[in-house]
Amino acid sequence: MALQAGIVGLPNVGKSTLFNAVSNSAKAQASNYRFCTIEPNVGLVDVPDQRLQQLADLIIPQKIVPTQLEIVDIAGLVKGASKGEGLGNKFLANIREVSAIIHVIRCFEDENVLRDEGVINPIGDKEIIETELQLKDLESVEKKMQRSEKMAKTDPKAKVEVEVLKKCLAHLEQGKSIRSLGLSKEESLAIADIFLLTEKPVMYVANVDEKSMHTGNVYSDKLLVMAKEEGAQVIVMCNNIEAQITELEDPDDKALFMEEYQMKEPALNRLIQSAYKLLNLETYFTAGVQEVRAWTIGNGWKAPQAASVIHTDFEKGFIKAEVIAFDDFIKFKSEAACRESGKLRIEGKEYIVKDGDVMHFRFNV
Repeated sequence: MALQAGIVGLPNVGKSTLFNAVSNSAKAQASNYRFCTIEPNVGLVDVPDQRLQQLADLIIPQKIVPTQLEIVDIAGLVKGASKGEGLGNKFLANIREVSAIIHVIRCFEDENVLRDEGVINPIGDKEIIETELQLKDLESVEKKMQRSEKMAKTDPKAKVEVEVLKKCLAHLEQGKSIRSLGLSKEESLAIADIFLLTEKPVMYVANVDEKSMHTGNVYSDKLLVMAKEEGAQVIVMCNNIEAQITELEDPDDKALFMEEYQMKEPALNRLIQSAYKLLNLETYFTAGVQEVRAWTIGNGWKAPQAASVIHTDFEKGFIKAEVIAFDDFIKFKSEAACRESGKLRIEGKEYIVKDGDVMHFRFNV
């Protein structure tokens, strides 16, 4: 679906450690994650989903195929990036291409890890990046407005654009990000061609020290308060511990390591699942003896659209979909039992697929 979540952060906050933890997971347990390099600093990561294994336990398929999320490690940012400082131009170009932002923020003290910004200040760090993105958006809005105002005299579409741009300009000049403006779908579409950076949804990773991985600390607590006001999510985790977990190739060693640190699962699981939801993605399943597989769709997709992710011909020749709710499949333990119990439904082109649906499509070639 070409939807990406980009990892961003100031230098030395643990951004690369997090990305490497995700990438190294391929060497560990394939059932947790799978990672392959598409190009430098871009990876495909399996989305952990217990439902996939639950279906497989009932069906005993030849293989299990999870769905995936594309993660991008974006160049570090420094103050002044909007004016080209540091790797600012590269950072801003890369962030423009992603659909959601995973913002890693330093919430640990370590004199051996350099920090140019002075004392540890998670809110200040967050605001540095946010301000640079707002400044770049301000530049984009002003340029677009100049063009649209000229065209608005004769073009009704441009007149609509100008009104939306005025709202964005006023909001940005107050030091606020576009995602908090509450633009309607129509308003967002009117200015979609300028790809505003601060319109993208954001989640935060509070990278804490080892002793704070379960409880958090004063730094992550401040971040949690700020994020709650924004309506954003925070994942508190120790990136170094996550990296160590993924370096363990033996599942037993991994289990012992997590037991030692009183972990039920890697925090990366929560991170990837949360990023998946941040992108407004959902999962449906196909289940048979050859494979049990998870497929990614957008929230609100209809059955023919969902079928297209398997093959475009499925959408073109769509006839109907056989649908079983996940909970029903688990309860009755097979497709045949669900059919006998009246839990297998026949749905048409207007059916909106629900997260967790187990589906089989009928189509004309």
